[in-house]
Amino acid sequence: MKDQKKIRLGLIGVGNWALFAHARVLRLLPEYEIVAVYSQRKEAAKAAATEYGIPHVAESLDALVTDPLVDQVLVLTTSQQHEEGIRAAITAGKDVYCEWPLTPIAAKSAELATLADAAGVKTQIGLQRQFAPAFRYVHDLVAQGYVGKVRSARMHVSVNMFGEIRANAVRWSLPIENFMSVVAIFGGHFFPVLFSMVGKPSSFSALTANQFPEVTIKETGEKIQTTSPDELLMHGTLADGGLFSIHIEGGKLSGSGVQIDITGDAGDLKITNTSAFGGVNEDYIVTGAQGDSKPLEHLPIPAEYEWFPRAGLQTGVAELGDLYVALSRDLASGTQAVPTFHDAVWQQQLFEQIQDSSETGKRINL
Repeated sequence: MKDQKKIRLGLIGVGNWALFAHARVLRLLPEYEIVAVYSQRKEAAKAAATEYGIPHVAESLDALVTDPLVDQVLVLTTSQQHEEGIRAAITAGKDVYCEWPLTPIAAKSAELATLADAAGVKTQIGLQRQFAPAFRYVHDLVAQGYVGKVRSARMHVSVNMFGEIRANAVRWSLPIENFMSVVAIFGGHFFPVLFSMVGKPSSFSALTANQFPEVTIKETGEKIQTTSPDELLMHGTLADGGLFSIHIEGGKLSGSGVQIDITGDAGDLKITNTSAFGGVNEDYIVTGAQGDSKPLEHLPIPAEYEWFPRAGLQTGVAELGDLYVALSRDLASGTQAVPTFHDAVWQQQLFEQIQDSSETGKRINL
């Protein structure tokens, strides 16, 4: 692959996120080329191929993963369909990227991670948030000692969506067996953000809640009963002895967004955004101060952290571009900056421990 001019990709799935994000981002990156696409919805696959200049529409899943022109397979279907595409790619000996969550069940995800290892297949999981310029910058500031020893970290992520009334486009968030609630999706994407900056937890207690047990589909008025959690409170200790707290909530009427505070014995850092997803020009703002009783000052993100052209793209989409830049560097140098299936398994096991803590009141030691 190092000798090839482009990394040639085969897409499985042509849903909203596959086209709205992946296809748009990849055509802005000259190191990649989408050479084939497959979907059970053949007409949708043909339409996507026409719109994005994809030269080949595969007739079957097997045809896509065995196509000699495909170097890497992207599994961009729904969570319940991921396993089928992943197994096919591994069987064909193709490196495979999959959207989060890997599968709805941690044990099944672990099985796939082990299978990929046995086949010598490289894996990546779509946890792109941590690659946003602001988060990589703050990661380095913390590592360089800007705040000194981390005493505490606090993260609040809230979204206006996923409340009592939901669009039909997000009805996938309702069945608990999908593992695609607001807690699973936004928690899943933002846990790596916080933990990459301050380290992983060593112990915690958690509480989840379903505050919208009956949801109405906006377009049709259909009422659906659900037990999927829409709120998470979590607090505990970090590996180096600092404390952390996390609050994830859906259905927030006003003032939603992201707030992250990192407190150290030498300084403080804050990251904010008015949107948890990140629309056009909804960028993260970093402020900080060193010393005692100093006002937080804006810390502009240095140009070297801007890996990907963001003009006209939602910041939540552009972060995917940052991940693809990291992936191309991994493939060229043999590094592993992009999270793997094993990282996905660790995080899914964490979610299972969160639910255990919520149901039993136990404090979890990791």
